[in-house]
Amino acid sequence: MQHLNALILTVLFSFVAFQATAQPVTSASKVAVSQQVERQTTLAGEQLQAVVTMSIEDSWHINSNRPTLEWLIGTVLTIDLPDYIQLADIQYPAYKEYEFSFAAGEPLHVYEGVAPIYMTFDILEDAPEGLTELSGTLRVQACDDMTCLAPSNIPVELAFEITYDETRVSAANENLFSDYEQGSGGDFVTFDQAGEANQIASLIDDSGLLWTFVVIFFIGLALNLTPCVYPMISVTVSIFGGQDDSNMTRVFFKALTYVLGIATMYSILGVMAALSGGLFGGVLQSPFVLAGIGILLLGLALSMFGLYEIQMPYWLTSKLGGQNASGFIGVYVSGLVVGVFAAPCIGPPIIALLAFVGSQGDPVFGFWSFFILSMGLGFPYLILGTFSGLLQKLPKSGIWMIWVKKVFGIVLVGVGVFYLGLAFFPKFTPWVIAITLLAGGLYLGFLERTGKDKPAFRFTKYAVGTAGLIAGILMVMNLQKEGVRWEMYSAERFDAAITEGKPVVMDFYADWCIPCLELERVTFVDSQVISELDDFVRLKVDLTNFDSPESELLRQQFNIVGVPTIVFIGSSGQEVGSARVTGFLNPADFLEKVDLVDREVVQADSD
Repeated sequence: MQHLNALILTVLFSFVAFQATAQPVTSASKVAVSQQVERQTTLAGEQLQAVVTMSIEDSWHINSNRPTLEWLIGTVLTIDLPDYIQLADIQYPAYKEYEFSFAAGEPLHVYEGVAPIYMTFDILEDAPEGLTELSGTLRVQACDDMTCLAPSNIPVELAFEITYDETRVSAANENLFSDYEQGSGGDFVTFDQAGEANQIASLIDDSGLLWTFVVIFFIGLALNLTPCVYPMISVTVSIFGGQDDSNMTRVFFKALTYVLGIATMYSILGVMAALSGGLFGGVLQSPFVLAGIGILLLGLALSMFGLYEIQMPYWLTSKLGGQNASGFIGVYVSGLVVGVFAAPCIGPPIIALLAFVGSQGDPVFGFWSFFILSMGLGFPYLILGTFSGLLQKLPKSGIWMIWVKKVFGIVLVGVGVFYLGLAFFPKFTPWVIAITLLAGGLYLGFLERTGKDKPAFRFTKYAVGTAGLIAGILMVMNLQKEGVRWEMYSAERFDAAITEGKPVVMDFYADWCIPCLELERVTFVDSQVISELDDFVRLKVDLTNFDSPESELLRQQFNIVGVPTIVFIGSSGQEVGSARVTGFLNPADFLEKVDLVDREVVQADSD
């Protein structure tokens, strides 16, 4: 009987032990979470820092904020805020990169050990006095070398008191924030960007600074394949084609001076963007800057029609060594202005360079990096400017050049009005190009009277005018096309789409952004693109005023470095990082990105 009782007890204890071990083990059991604020009592109208610290069990890790594999669940901290408190900054910890068996050897970005998430809150001046308790959730997924656990939502609570009495402010835990630099972004970097930035760092380590600068030069050269540099081509030809200098050596050095002007402006903009964290090309967001560029170009255009001749004052040219010296200054200033045109030409290589320069915090290195990049960008204009400046050597240059100067004048009028349009009526800016082609073709081909008694030249004018009219008509037809239908972004609409499990596509744009217009009128009017995006919730995010609190919060939330940026959110609520689009993309390449998202949705549905 005793043996029977012992057997029953053994079976019973075994059953209880089995039941205990059979309980599902979740990610929350592998992550201990603590929360602290910088001050227990804080003044209304000031900022308050907070930290949520994750202590991860040994031999385990959790996925970073934006995991490498799309089916993994990223670490996300969400805080519910009242109206009188705004999130000014959030910084996830720096990830570590490891290879795990379950990921088939693909490196994953993970957190391990002690990993803090820093936040900064803006306490509004009209915030009510008294105790404030903030609640939220920390979503984590824990994995070891073999497998991943079910994700968990861990509750988070932050408590502090708001006061209007400075004497009541009490400090606490300030030492916890010594490593926190607001606005540095932390892990708020997409994997594509982080990967390219790491490639630049690896290139410096492996090949040295010299070869890195050679690669950066060719990256700049490749930027000339982007559509938004096309205005630079027309303006360059206009500036040099209208000059009277036929000395090839002098014209070459003028073109070199012009390229140095482009490089100077581009370098300054690049360093400012990298060290400030602002949008590349964001200086153009001011209507006054845009209008100033437009007026300057219109002034140059009027000189092409012979209304006046632009010259430096005699008292200045005499000190500089004569009129030739003023010519060099003029083309250098022209290069500075044209360098602004290239500012919105954002792309993944530039974003990687921005991220790397920002991480180095070295303005000297930043300047030389962008200077060499812009020299690569400007190299074709060295050749173009040189040979455009030698147009005076063409046969019978008298009649020919009068008409050619007017061609350049029409080009400058079109570009000038284009920039004025960006300043005052951005929605109608695409029509400026069509109207310029139509009006320019009609005037240059059929109304302008130069060389009317020379049949061969008259035929050339007719051909050019007809080509302009045809191109203008085609553009007008393109502008009539209906494109992708977007909704303006709102947090409520975005959250509703995520809750419903719908994929989301977000178009971050600005009115002053030339590639944004190109996306709108080239890619988003393609019938197949429209059809493929039908199943998405399509949200447009306006970053025209990029330094506003609303724009800054969105840029930090979605890690937007430049515009245009297209972000795809899968049905799981996570961004499909490999599908992110930065800069202009033609319809065929854009559809490949959409296909990546479709595959993620199919994978999520099958799971």
